[in-house]
Amino acid sequence: MDTSLVSLAQNLEGREWPLRGPDEKPSFYIELDFDQLLGQLAMSGQPPAQADHLIDILKETLAFDDPFGDMIVQSEAVAVAENPLVKNLAKLKIPGEFPVTLTTLSPETLAFCKLENLSTLGEFAFSAQRMASSVVVGGDFRALLNALSHVDERTLARFIPFRIGEKGLHYIEGLAQAVSSQPAAIQAALAKRVMQTLPKTTQELAGTVSPEALAAAQTAISLRSTILRLHCGEEYTAMMKDIASGANPRTMVAVLADPVIEAVVADILKPETAKPREGFFARLFGRGNK
Repeated sequence: MDTSLVSLAQNLEGREWPLRGPDEKPSFYIELDFDQLLGQLAMSGQPPAQADHLIDILKETLAFDDPFGDMIVQSEAVAVAENPLVKNLAKLKIPGEFPVTLTTLSPETLAFCKLENLSTLGEFAFSAQRMASSVVVGGDFRALLNALSHVDERTLARFIPFRIGEKGLHYIEGLAQAVSSQPAAIQAALAKRVMQTLPKTTQELAGTVSPEALAAAQTAISLRSTILRLHCGEEYTAMMKDIASGANPRTMVAVLADPVIEAVVADILKPETAKPREGFFARLFGRGNK
């Protein structure tokens, strides 16, 4: 919006805008909150009432532009629907609203996605291909982009809770990624806590983890599991019914093919009432009641 406020006010045939200058355009004010707006006007010697006048100018101007709004929205909707990566997401029954923060993309790639306002897989799919043609991208950003382009299920399963040979997202794989994204020592400590048999070197590695660090990791995984349930709700509900009917969580997690990760994920799946209580010293030394 580069038209001067003076011209906009004149076009509306209402009160004129009292300030002149190169900065007196909507773009100068549009990012200010109301208090900042009042402060800026006060520095220019204007009373608070001018804020209402400015808002009226912008609202009236927007009303003239609005007939084009539906056209733009429809055009964008068609572009999204025709995007081949978005189509591949739909084909795999992967919800476009799944947050990129729940993927295993590196911190650097997640920071880049945040910078580019790519907060969901759908936004990633729609924008990443266009971005890759104008910006040099590599690493796991490029890997996920290629996996979506070519429906490479094995690579997709590295980054999102996807099960090779099936459709949709899966809660168990999501939990496994939450656990495996932790440092190796934390993974070992989590496995030791649930009495998983570990090699001596792995037990020693687990012993290097402080109770505070272990508790922080458990909190992070718990938070992630809660968010995952929002996207895998039907599967989670069905699993909980099966467990309540006597199904063994350890059997459910066999698809992970990693005994350490399986043990930790199986423990997360157990209802709280089925888990042994832990006292202060058990938590301190990483031992639960048998």
